[in-house]
Amino acid sequence: ILDSGVTLDYLMKVLSARNPNSIKICTLLDKPEGRKTNEVHPKYIGFTIPDEFVLGFGLDWNEKYRNLPYIGVIEM
Repeated sequence: ILDSGVTLDYLMKVLSARNPNSIKICTLLDKPEGRKTNEVHPKYIGFTIPDEFVLGFGLDWNEKYRNLPYIGVIEM
């Protein structure tokens, strides 16, 4: 999931310092509304989603719901 982009921005700088031929970002879920940096631009996006808290399919909330076979939004 690409949300704020802060971690990926840092990783892109670290990897770029090693002079690769190319770096491309691929994400299953993209939350552009949550972005805190303008330096991250995914090349491949599975789904663009609104700025909501999603869980399931490996994403959890308080270490729960990670094992759901789908991605959903939690309503509080």
